[in-house]
Amino acid sequence: MDFGRLSDLRYVNFRLPADHPETAGVLARALPTQPAPPDVRVGCPIWTNKAWLGNYFPLGIREADYLHHYGRQFNSIELNTTHYRIPDASTVRRWREAVPTTFRFCPKLPQSISHDRALYNADELTLSFCRAIEGLGPTLGHAFLQLPPTFGPEHLPRLERYLLDFPSYVPLAVELRHPAWFTDKELLASVTAMLEALGKPLVLSDVAGRRDVLHMRLTTPTAFIRINGHGLIDSDFRRADDWAARIAGWLEAGLHTAYVFIHQKDIMHSPLWAEHLLRRLHELTGMAVQPPRVIPQPVQGSLF
Repeated sequence: MDFGRLSDLRYVNFRLPADHPETAGVLARALPTQPAPPDVRVGCPIWTNKAWLGNYFPLGIREADYLHHYGRQFNSIELNTTHYRIPDASTVRRWREAVPTTFRFCPKLPQSISHDRALYNADELTLSFCRAIEGLGPTLGHAFLQLPPTFGPEHLPRLERYLLDFPSYVPLAVELRHPAWFTDKELLASVTAMLEALGKPLVLSDVAGRRDVLHMRLTTPTAFIRINGHGLIDSDFRRADDWAARIAGWLEAGLHTAYVFIHQKDIMHSPLWAEHLLRRLHELTGMAVQPPRVIPQPVQGSLF
């Protein structure tokens, strides 16, 4: 995720903002229906991580088996491949069969819908996409609509119309990037109220260069969080601690599900960051979400 990435982090305040005032109400209304236990899902944007061979993946496996082993290390994935093409039925079936039924895919809507057409005249493409990912069955989590920085508030009526028509059988989160969505408090109140009424989470992005998109306004009892790391420097671990504490508080207040997706330039850093986050969350809540772990590799015997 290059959005909001900076090379110079010296002047970035990575502390999490306070919750938006409306977040407490959303969680309080969700508390009576909170599942026991609530759900925490952590993942990466891709599973074809060759650097994991010999540590998080067994040595010598075929690339076709990467997803199988990824699904034993993480319980979710931000499925970016769907941003570039709509998968066919056989591909979706292979994905579903490669992972446990407890795993969740979070497919990104195709850029042909979100970027090329900017939601205009996209009904047929949307239906094709939703029918395709419906084949994920119980492994389908929340799809997410990532709108480009050029999609501004002047398109609010189009966004509302699109979301009203979006197939109800696919859960959907929405990511806004144009700065104007966040600079005008009345506008933010309007769009978040609309998302709350429609049951669509507003994505939270923790990135260095755009602290405005870290709005801390939950619109549903599902939190969808995307985080840019910077090579496991001190601020990465402080952010993991802060997010563990914030998620723990939200879970206690009524949050049903938290998706946390990790973006690190070096893919070797993602499992270590996830392990730290989940360890801290376990300390705070007692929840035991299995973290990524280095697996034993077979050792070839020697004649000498």
